[in-house]
Amino acid sequence: MSAEKIILFDGVCNLCNGAINFIIKHDPKAQFKFASLQGETGTHLLDKHRINPKKTDSIILIEPDRVSVKSAAALRISKDLNKGYPLLYAFMIIPGLIRNAVYDFIARNRYKWFGKKESCMIPTPELKSRFLD
Repeated sequence: MSAEKIILFDGVCNLCNGAINFIIKHDPKAQFKFASLQGETGTHLLDKHRINPKKTDSIILIEPDRVSVKSAAALRISKDLNKGYPLLYAFMIIPGLIRNAVYDFIARNRYKWFGKKESCMIPTPELKSRFLD
């Protein structure tokens, strides 16, 4: 497995696309690469790591030594961002059952609250190298 940190995301979700743009803005070292859950790379990585997309249709962080989903993925990502965002990692002390209940509530309502695109986002030419599809 490569040493990259790969974020899998719902490519048609407006909230998810906003989150990816936020991560890009706050990741000046370009530590993260991205792939949509719907794309070829995303599908391959889901299969490789035995992740059922019907049970985990949210953000997934694949690191060299672990795979994180839902709130754990979001908090592990925050640890590597700039400014004060690494402080969010402190929320890991909250039991995963509670964190993921909040996460799942937002995920269930994301299309209703934030909308949905017809297709996955297309990165700008300068960001294309960070997207794996």
